[in-house]
Amino acid sequence: MRTLSGIQPTGNLHLGNYLGAIRNWVRMQDEMPGEKLYFLADLHAITVHNDPAELTANTREMAAALMAAGIDPTKAILFNQARVPAHAELGWLLFCTARIGWLNRMTQFKEKSGKNREGASVGLYAYPVLQAADVLLYQTTHVPVGDDQKQHLELARDIATKFNLDTGTETFTLPEPTIPPTAARIMSLRDGNAKMSKSDPSDASRINMVDDADTIMAKIRKAKTDAEPLPSEAAGLEERAEARNLVSIFAAMADESVDEVLARFAGQGFGAFKPALGELLVESLRPIATRLTALKGDPAAIDAALEDGAARATALARPTIDAAYAALGLCR
Repeated sequence: MRTLSGIQPTGNLHLGNYLGAIRNWVRMQDEMPGEKLYFLADLHAITVHNDPAELTANTREMAAALMAAGIDPTKAILFNQARVPAHAELGWLLFCTARIGWLNRMTQFKEKSGKNREGASVGLYAYPVLQAADVLLYQTTHVPVGDDQKQHLELARDIATKFNLDTGTETFTLPEPTIPPTAARIMSLRDGNAKMSKSDPSDASRINMVDDADTIMAKIRKAKTDAEPLPSEAAGLEERAEARNLVSIFAAMADESVDEVLARFAGQGFGAFKPALGELLVESLRPIATRLTALKGDPAAIDAALEDGAARATALARPTIDAAYAALGLCR
């Protein structure tokens, strides 16, 4: 069993990243059998323009944030893509297997390119093939995915199947999607129908993992809600997106169900609920922020952890990249 997940190094982790993915990575690291690989997708980051110095800094900071949140480089393999050239190598081999029609069906390119589709980079169009390489390179058996990534994992399976059939080999393992039962979908504090995101221009829309106590309390106090009291069960939140989001955040952070949270706060307004939520977030996130500050003060230690992870990842990748070259008749 081998599990792989990646995240783009686009600045600080926020609460949506943590409750939606990273906390589950930590639990998988500690509870699931087999090898776990967690990588910083810096090759994916360059599908759009980046300031080089900022990308370098963001990669280190994201690595520090993952370690602060509980990823242990001695238990899992933590690395950034650019340190493992086999990602790019296998990406090209798979570009020659993937079909244009498959990529034309990828919905995220339409969303990310917007109205300037002709001006988008080839990388932005074709990055799902590099994602397939990321997964297939390690004979990954399980990939934790959210709803927005299911299509990309299906593409990886299609590419692997075609490559194996075209070459008459069993070069690649077909990965299975896993949806962690405790993964939470965290929405914007300003719009309960939009995901919490680093790309939102308003910092008030999200809780950053580096926010101090006063900032967290202020953001929760100003978070969009409604005037109705909290119901006694989850069904009463169906048409109340902002209220549902704040209750869901509380439930996820407290490791409780939404119904358990509502049983405690039923009939109360947000004047009582918001301070309780803010305090829970402050106390829960404080240890992570403390560790992150310490790690950011030692960039050499961060680089050492990434270099060690890259060496281990390279060793795991070598049999697959060698097999892919051989299957295609390429001499190297």
